[in-house]
Amino acid sequence: MTEPSDRPDDAEHALRALCAFRGSILHFLADPGSGYGGCEYIEDGLLLVEDGRVLRTGPATALLATLPAGTPLVDHTGCLLMPGFVDTHIHHAQTDVIASGGSTLLDWLERHTFPAERRFADAAHARATSAFFLDELARNGTTTALVFGTVHPTSIDALFEEATVRNLRLIAGKAMMDRNCPDDLRDTARSAYDESSALIERWHGNGRLGYAITPRFACTSSDAQLALAGQLAAEHPDVLVQGHVAENLAEVAWVRSLFPSARSYLDVYEGHGLLRHSVYAHCIYLDAEDRRRMSLARASVAFCPTSNLFLGSGLFDLAAADAAGVQVSIATDVGGGTSFSMLRTLAEAYKVVRMMGQDLSAHRAFYFATLGGARALGLDDRIGSFLPGREADFVVLDPAASALGARRDALARTLEERLFALMVLGDDRNVRQTYIMGVPAIA
Repeated sequence: MTEPSDRPDDAEHALRALCAFRGSILHFLADPGSGYGGCEYIEDGLLLVEDGRVLRTGPATALLATLPAGTPLVDHTGCLLMPGFVDTHIHHAQTDVIASGGSTLLDWLERHTFPAERRFADAAHARATSAFFLDELARNGTTTALVFGTVHPTSIDALFEEATVRNLRLIAGKAMMDRNCPDDLRDTARSAYDESSALIERWHGNGRLGYAITPRFACTSSDAQLALAGQLAAEHPDVLVQGHVAENLAEVAWVRSLFPSARSYLDVYEGHGLLRHSVYAHCIYLDAEDRRRMSLARASVAFCPTSNLFLGSGLFDLAAADAAGVQVSIATDVGGGTSFSMLRTLAEAYKVVRMMGQDLSAHRAFYFATLGGARALGLDDRIGSFLPGREADFVVLDPAASALGARRDALARTLEERLFALMVLGDDRNVRQTYIMGVPAIA
């Protein structure tokens, strides 16, 4: 065996070759629920990757003796190897308005978001921002994301082009908005359908890319546009649907005035055929019937704690979602969200849940950020765990990246304590490396 540098010179060779990665290995096989189970943990483990996919995992001492002579070995002893983080709701066009504050959701959209999104009509700006955005995801250990684009098809073309260069597994969609928005950010019911259809044809299933039908939120889409979005979903049953629902009380009231015959905000989407195979962000102000319908439709919630706190929108009720059997994942929601770091996002999720008088174990938090996110996107047969054949997208986390983190990690008595300290104290400094199909993504 040989010990190569962390970043092989020949990425194409790295994809083809057998390579071994040593460290503490953690991945989830099931939702831990309120407990600490559902995972496989190997204190001193070996992750074997071949052709960009997981070959197997096991104790290092046992597997090292079985490797062919000359097998490259990357030693991350002392670090935690986990499947890459999955961010199920994020806006790449809002990268430049992160940390723009002082307003509620609807005012924040007018003051910060819409001006930033106008710039994505320019293909050069869209490409440059997309490149920065994807590099920032990698720097924070995120290997898959469900991304909200702007109304411009160029925003999605640029993002997918940059994702292709990086060999990323990514899902994204062009926003649909035909009312209650600035004129220069408005499409029509027909143009949204036609442009989305063309993007699906061009990008969905192209390499590791997928498309998501993306009505921004019910307030900015007419009945006609939502109906055509539902038609598009029926025509492409393997394409995801994404959107926002019940994030803010003023928004909920606005939807009620715009759709007086709908039972609820969620009912607007369901009535237009947009509840199946979908990921809806926020879901703060749902009732029991809404949650029941989400569960029946196998729709999932993207829990966005940092943006919900930052904009003062409210607190997500995890226990109610669990009681209804609704699938939950975690999302940064940049730029209303305040960090690209999934570790920082998990820390805020814990605080939100505690404010609701509920509990969130570190085990379950990391499940939400890995296998839970993969399940929400319908990708758990490809990513989210280290089962044999899964794509080798993973992150190397160093619990001792800061002096305080190192001190706290040394005192941890259990895996749960170690994970809890990592998520509460962690940030991008803890990400030693991110791998895409077994190839390092951070220079």
